[in-house]
Amino acid sequence: LLGTDIKANTRRGQYESYATEPGVPTTSTTATFGALRLLIDNWRWQGVPFYLRSGKCMSCRTTQIVVQFRSPPHMLFTDQDQAVMDANRLVIQIQPAEGIQIHIHTKVPDAGMRVRMTDLDFRFNQHFRGALPDAYQRLLLDAAQGDASLFARSDEVELAWAIMDPIIECWASSAGPPLELYRRGAWGPPGSEAWIQAHEREWFNVCPVLS
Repeated sequence: LLGTDIKANTRRGQYESYATEPGVPTTSTTATFGALRLLIDNWRWQGVPFYLRSGKCMSCRTTQIVVQFRSPPHMLFTDQDQAVMDANRLVIQIQPAEGIQIHIHTKVPDAGMRVRMTDLDFRFNQHFRGALPDAYQRLLLDAAQGDASLFARSDEVELAWAIMDPIIECWASSAGPPLELYRRGAWGPPGSEAWIQAHEREWFNVCPVLS
């Protein structure tokens, strides 16, 4: 991402009370929220956008990967004016509620042609009783044993910074997207919702079930 690409493919924000935090200048323009759209230039991922989002003081603490499947060009199951709006999704919950959910449209088992969203839900804490090892416990154990298989390689780190450095530089200048305020407990600035909807996508604004 370079120049105008950064402004068009990123959004940034700051939660409303950030400037009143101890030690933070009242004129701070530090972003506490960021979203970006990336494309991978190879045949396998051609035309598949990757949307990344991270922020502080949002609705809940969660780390998750959401795979949104492409909608079919036409609907096979329709009943009168019913329209299927939500896409099928595979949700990989990494923290704090480790698990996998599949959200799919299923035909209602009757004589009609209606579908509704149903869920397949696997959660580690339901199938494996007892305390699950913390992520850092595993990393520290692997480090002590000399196992680097779960660690980022140096070329991965370098590539990540090669992507982020131009974005950070652009955001620090007048060429970046505006810094939009958002309230504590929200899913980010309202502009980030409008931005992704303009791409005919939507964020998966669902907190994980911890029990």
